[in-house]
Amino acid sequence: MTAPIRILIVEDHPIVAEGLRLTLSRAEDLDVVGTARGVADARVIASDVRPDVVLLDYHLPDGTGADAARAIRETAPDAVLLMLSADASDDAMLAAIEAGVSGYVVKSEAVAGIAESVRRAAAGEMLIPPTALTALLARLQQRRQQEARRAALRERLTPRETEVLERMAHALDNQAISDQLGISVATVRVHVQNVIEKLGAHSRLEAVILAQEHHLLSR
Repeated sequence: MTAPIRILIVEDHPIVAEGLRLTLSRAEDLDVVGTARGVADARVIASDVRPDVVLLDYHLPDGTGADAARAIRETAPDAVLLMLSADASDDAMLAAIEAGVSGYVVKSEAVAGIAESVRRAAAGEMLIPPTALTALLARLQQRRQQEARRAALRERLTPRETEVLERMAHALDNQAISDQLGISVATVRVHVQNVIEKLGAHSRLEAVILAQEHHLLSR
């Protein structure tokens, strides 16, 4: 006989966790081997019980299901991660996918079919609502493009230009920047102009706005 699929449930609501456990335990080919209530618990328990499939809620007391997924991957790398959440937002789904989950099932749509979802995930099937997949892939591509542009902009700026940019963001004039960095006003002007050009801006203000948009500022 094939060994039952070993399942770890990560859910902070005891009633929901118990309901899932009872539902899954009715199937002979499924075995709930543990429950966890948060990220820290999930990491430890996953290491101990070595589940085949982990059912994860997205909103947990000490983090998100994405945080838990990353933690579990470190201690039980062979486990299949399946997000089961009431949060159907694109942001939650995207974070979960980037954390390495194999599927995202919305609770309101999954109660009756949760056992089958576990089986399909264990078999290697990707479970994502079809209507959401196209939008998620587009957002993922857009985010990666933004990250690539951000990295490219950071590489263009020298450490000194970055220091000048930080002070520009605090509305310091050239003299104040000169005093803080211990360089001449003329040198500050050169750095400011370089920052504006490298960011593709037309003014100090636009350069600061672009830096904020691309998360180039440390604070």
